[in-house]
Amino acid sequence: MAIAVEACLAALDVGAPTRTKLADLLSPDERARACAFHSEQHRSRYIVRRGRLRELLAQRLGKKPQAIDLTNNAFGKPSLVDGPLCFNLSHSRATALYVMARGVEVGCDIEWRLPELASRRVADWLFSAGERAALDSLQGDAWLEGFFNCWTRKEAVLKGRGRGLSQPFDFDVSLRPGEPATILRGAGGWSLRALEPMPGLHAAIAVQAEDWQLLSSC
Repeated sequence: MAIAVEACLAALDVGAPTRTKLADLLSPDERARACAFHSEQHRSRYIVRRGRLRELLAQRLGKKPQAIDLTNNAFGKPSLVDGPLCFNLSHSRATALYVMARGVEVGCDIEWRLPELASRRVADWLFSAGERAALDSLQGDAWLEGFFNCWTRKEAVLKGRGRGLSQPFDFDVSLRPGEPATILRGAGGWSLRALEPMPGLHAAIAVQAEDWQLLSSC
């Protein structure tokens, strides 16, 4: 039977009453981190991002959001202290993506397709030689789309692995516009799915399994 993988997209710019409600769900550590942001916008989006995460996990675990016990590994990947539900989250500006599955590791990434973020320096650092060659075969808007296809797909796998940016980027992903999202080389045991939930928003989900079904839960 295919593994069910849930994906949920959330807006992070909300009204003050909603933000206050979500702030009440946070742990003391999360509240302290929120207070450390100098930007009011960044503080507000962090509160909403973490509060929504707690709501989503609580709904699936049958607990109160405040009772969800979260931790991070040595490389910053979040997880439940105890429980079979694996999850990952990503955000870009005012949009967040949450991915959840039982018993299998997952990773995700979203990025708005902003030309100022697409640089050769990032490609040289993150992309493999094969990916850079594929990217160099594209021009104009296709180059920009290919760049963000590759970026989000690579990041989703890296975040799923949970070893931070210190791990080798020793795998290739598809990136050409119109091609299905797939791992072309390396990263054995992982598979990819790409989606564009809004025009100009790239998203990728990586799962440590081959047979899985993507469900939209919100």
